[in-house]
Amino acid sequence: MKRTRKQALQTRDQILDAAEWVFVERGVARTSLEDVALRAGFTRGAIYGHFRNKVELFVAMTNRVMLPMEMLVSASVDAGEPDPLGRIRQLLVFCLSKAVVEPHSRRVFEVLFTKCEHTRDTDPVFDRQRNAARNGRKQLELALQNAIARGQLPADLDTVRASGIVHAFLDGVLRDWLLEQDSIVLPRDAECLVDICIGMLRQSPSLRQACVAVQPPRVSEDALQRPRHIE
Repeated sequence: MKRTRKQALQTRDQILDAAEWVFVERGVARTSLEDVALRAGFTRGAIYGHFRNKVELFVAMTNRVMLPMEMLVSASVDAGEPDPLGRIRQLLVFCLSKAVVEPHSRRVFEVLFTKCEHTRDTDPVFDRQRNAARNGRKQLELALQNAIARGQLPADLDTVRASGIVHAFLDGVLRDWLLEQDSIVLPRDAECLVDICIGMLRQSPSLRQACVAVQPPRVSEDALQRPRHIE
């Protein structure tokens, strides 16, 4: 009997659901299509009916969810937004909560952050992560500039550095939680952690445009190679 398109999509989703679980348990490199087929309750041929290889399956699995920095792309870049900083806060809290309450995001993030080796096969997914980080920082920088214009952040905030810090904060919190889930408890701690990050944007002198990192004095190669006289 010929399968309907709806049935084919249901089978595909079942395969992707199984892949999430197996990749979490075994890691990407140690998982085979046979492992996924066994978990899904299908034959290996059924897997090949939807995906040509493990890489294609892995990419399709990650494409079902938004990455954290992709969520931030929708941060308030509209100059008419009355509360751009509040919008940034709302989205950061959402990012740190979604990983917990939405099962697919939770499993895919765990695979990407803790169970995925960087190889040629995984390049498409890592390229997506890099692009998401780059675009997210740019959009966040615009949102921070709008917050400055509204008087919500210091006028001399270095928005380039600040957007990078927010990205590092988001990435670090998620990674730490996924690795241990003891020192940080999500979603319980999401609002507190985000408020700490925003407080840093408001108060840290190191995020001001006038802040110039102090460089150590340069030492010439001749001086490094010259034997030192010991008294």
